[in-house]
Amino acid sequence: MLTKRQNLIETIRGGTPDRYVNQYEAFAMLIGNPFSARNPAPKPGEHNVVNAWGITKSWPEGTPGAFPVHDAAHIVCPDITEWKKTVHAPNVVFPAEEWEPYIEQMEKIDRKEYFVTQFVAPGIFEQCHYLQEIQNCLINFYEEPEAMHELIDYLTEWELQYAEQICKYLKPDALFHHDDWGSQQSTFISPAMFEEFFLPAYKKVYGYYKDHGVELIVHHSDSYAATLVPYMIEMGIDIWQGVMNTNNIPELIKKYGGQITFMGGIDSATVDRPDWTREMVAAEVRKTCENCGTKYFIPNTSQGLAISTYPGVYEAVSEEIDKMSRELFQ
Repeated sequence: MLTKRQNLIETIRGGTPDRYVNQYEAFAMLIGNPFSARNPAPKPGEHNVVNAWGITKSWPEGTPGAFPVHDAAHIVCPDITEWKKTVHAPNVVFPAEEWEPYIEQMEKIDRKEYFVTQFVAPGIFEQCHYLQEIQNCLINFYEEPEAMHELIDYLTEWELQYAEQICKYLKPDALFHHDDWGSQQSTFISPAMFEEFFLPAYKKVYGYYKDHGVELIVHHSDSYAATLVPYMIEMGIDIWQGVMNTNNIPELIKKYGGQITFMGGIDSATVDRPDWTREMVAAEVRKTCENCGTKYFIPNTSQGLAISTYPGVYEAVSEEIDKMSRELFQ
């Protein structure tokens, strides 16, 4: 039997996996580090938590994650042409001794079994609209492109500084990076605009990680983003996590399998709900696995960590994936 790490490698390389990679099982996620310890984030039910960028966030009960508070009093960057006056990147360089507890945590992970995986969120697009408010941000791509390019360059340089510290001290095998690029039905900006504003930035960031020992780039975007897959490949993404079934996943696998792997297919909104049942979960997992096959695909709920909003959902999905492995891998 292959280790979880070996099985993932066989899956993404079109080899001979002996079962499905079951959701996040192959990734040993590193959440904490000296920067995250100084970057407050709300827990479910908490409100108005201010992070290191000055962004105020809340996480209402019963919702899948936190989101910025964007009334007039809480927008960090209300005028993109004056962004330098209001946007101030937090420090990411800390003494070596502050990294020691996190290094100890990393060293306990069996790298033969798991990919040591650094979690980074939000990404560059999300940080743009976290700072500005999403409607303002989208309008600014059209009305103030020069200022948007400047802000994106600034955020990219900060991400590169952060990447340098992560690679220096934790030496991860994989990066798990959040940046939602669309709704369920469409991307937030056109592919051409995405290519102009974000492809160069991500080629720098993901290129840095790859050049410094990171084997896998896993990008989370629980959305429609099929039209962005060529850019995902160009920027170095190995696994698109969060791919929803509003994308034609079997078609994407047929067209791009071997260049990128698709992780998702089980939309959290479909199964992670207060009235969920085992039968509902089993039907969704079966449909997804039968439609998507066994190569270049990892069945997974679309949420961006190994959690669910309602207790028991994530575990039930994992159990049903195991059943499909026994059925489809002979």
